[in-house]
Parts: sequence; C-alpha cells; structure tokens
Amino acid sequence: MNKPKIIILRGNSASGKSTVAKTMQEKIGHGTLLISQDDVRREMLWVRSGEHSQGVELLKHLVSFGYNNCSVTILDGILSTVSYTKLFEEIALLFGEHIFAYYFDLSFEETLRRNEQKQKVKQYNVGELEMKKWWREKDLLTSIHEKIITEDMGFDDIINWISSDLQK
Repeated sequence: MNKPKIIILRGNSASGKSTVAKTMQEKIGHGTLLISQDDVRREMLWVRSGEHSQGVELLKHLVSFGYNNCSVTILDGILSTVSYTKLFEEIALLFGEHIFAYYFDLSFEETLRRNEQKQKVKQYNVGELEMKKWWREKDLLTSIHEKIITEDMGFDDIINWISSDLQK
C-alpha cells in the first residue's frame, strides 16, 4: 500500500478552500476523507476555535483515522497557526514527506466579495465585522511548507496544480 497522503487547504474565510476541498475529494474518489474545520467546530462540537478547544483534539483523531484508513485525507479550514500548532505537529509526525499544503493568500477585499456571493447562494450570516475579527495576514506555517494560492489563479488551475502534485 502506498504511504497515506494529506492535503491541507488553509487560509482566511471565503477564500475558496472548501470548494477546492470538495472538488478534490470528488476527483480523487471514494475513500478520500474530507475533514472540514468548520464542520468539526461548528456542527459536530459547537465550540469556538482555539488551541485549547476540543476541536483541536477531535481534528487530531480524525487526521489519525485518515492516516490509518485512507490513501488521501483532505483537511480544510482557517486553521490559524497559533491555535492549531499541536495539530500540525501531529500531521508532520504522521505524514512526513507526504504532506501537500496550500495557503490561500487572497486580499481581504476579495474574500469579502466572495463572501457576498456565498450569502446569495445560501443562508450564510457572516459579515464584514466577523470576517475582520478572523482575518490573519499571511498566517503561514513554519513547520510545514505551504504552496501559495493567489486570487488571480483560476479554479481549474488550482485543482490541476494540486492533482499534479499528488501524482509526483
């Protein structure tokens, strides 16, 4: 069996992480574990984000499950470096060289524009004030190398880039 791989998609709210994550899961196929920080924190546990949150512990367990049971695990979320350091340490220990990490580095204005589009499609009551509270400028990991996704990159280009990286 090939060594399990993990795709990490991080960045600010409304930058496109979850859309890319869902598309990658569909492209890779059955048995690909998709772990959404939002789902774990808001839907499963109903807790706030933070390094002492139960969400960090559950994410660690889910990542471990993915490592032991799936060829590819996808983790997506804001996942700030300050709050999720222990999670990233765990990922580095488990997956080693088989980590494919991407940071969505978009301007605040672009994420606001995308957030407005989201609100038109579904009930999503997050406004500029909430997004500003969550905003982290270039919150790059130091322990795991991340490739940068910018707002001028097309969706298909992002999907093809990640897919190509996984093939190597």
